[in-house]
Amino acid sequence: MSTLPFERCVACRRDSPRVTEAEIAELRPEIPDWELLERDGIARLERVFSFSNFADALAFTNRVGALAETEGHHPALLTEWGRVTVTWWTHKIRGLHRNDFIMAAKTDALATGRGHLVRDQGQA
Repeated sequence: MSTLPFERCVACRRDSPRVTEAEIAELRPEIPDWELLERDGIARLERVFSFSNFADALAFTNRVGALAETEGHHPALLTEWGRVTVTWWTHKIRGLHRNDFIMAAKTDALATGRGHLVRDQGQA
């Protein structure tokens, strides 16, 4: 089982290092459903989550938003009928940090109903 969902985000500064190619290779298997892409010259993690209606998509968006507030790390969220696109990257360093992989794993946990495990561990 991955430990990423149980890790906490650390505050980043502008001089915080981006993840290296070796770190990306190590972390990617932990979040296999996420696409690594570049948009506007910035590496990002992105995943589309599917739902049967708008209400469920909106509820998931709200859960991701609450998680983001708790962790102090915020994604781009696009909520549409039956789908939510979540995109993680670290704005301060204009790229990917370990925090983005942590948050992608936590988002997966929310989507699979394991979000309570993440919350319980974070409070311990």
